[in-house]
Amino acid sequence: MPHILVIDDDDQVRLMLRKILESEGYTVTDASDGKEGIECYRKNQADLIITDIIMPEKEGIETIIELKKEYPDVKIIAMSGGGKNSPEEYLEFAKLLGAIHSFNKPIRKNELLEIIKNFL
Repeated sequence: MPHILVIDDDDQVRLMLRKILESEGYTVTDASDGKEGIECYRKNQADLIITDIIMPEKEGIETIIELKKEYPDVKIIAMSGGGKNSPEEYLEFAKLLGAIHSFNKPIRKNELLEIIKNFL
């Protein structure tokens, strides 16, 4: 089964995504911020990355820029619950930088799984 890397600073979100994805048969690796996520990807390239946008250490936007520069074909889905700006602004920017899809939190399981199936 495909390997998915989940990057999010919220432990509960990472755990929820891991359970959803593993129940569908995906192999899941997770990281708590962009810096850790990039290190994970360099060690074991996943078929797809799901990253939050607003995180400490290294934000999702920085993570997308760095990964796309180093691995132009990497598939990244961005997610955000917002911050100082609306989630839509962050997510639109993520798509301009190369994310293949984006969605707002809270995550809807069926929508997430359908998006993943479309890109894997």
